Amino acid sequence: MTDGTVAPEGASKSELLASLEQEGEIAADYLEALLDIADLDGDIDMDVEGDRASVSIIGEGPGATRSLNRLVGQDGEVLEALQELTRLAVHRETGERSRLMLDIAGFRAGKRTELAELGARAAKDVKASGEPVRLRAMTPFERKVVHDAVAAAGLRSESEGEEPQRRVVVLPA
Repeated sequence: MTDGTVAPEGASKSELLASLEQEGEIAADYLEALLDIADLDGDIDMDVEGDRASVSIIGEGPGATRSLNRLVGQDGEVLEALQELTRLAVHRETGERSRLMLDIAGFRAGKRTELAELGARAAKDVKASGEPVRLRAMTPFERKVVHDAVAAAGLRSESEGEEPQRRVVVLPA
């Protein structure tokens, strides 16, 4: 596979789906234990989105959401760390690299909408001016969402710079 997903050679779509579902189950078990240790309430939702497992921790009511926000942290910093720890837990169990995506209290879902709008606006500005637009530094997740929005608008984009100051540049057609 060219997207970084590790699957046995010749794996069928159903085998890949089963592998991603297994990743989600391992991640859910790990996160349930973490919630128990932290004495936090949250429901875990698993899904497969495209070519990766997706796990969300959601809270019922404002009190639960507020407590889960501690697991998001400022600008998603704690969420990013928990995602990496969860990926490592999956790797430990499967021996395979995981591209699992974690969301907590809807943070990434909201961020995804905001970033898609940013990418669409930047594409519109580039189409109007004919000049490239350089956006602020972003995480890999944020850049991916913007790249997808720019592509959907019919333009191309690229990332430039070094982490953590890597940014998206939207280019004219």
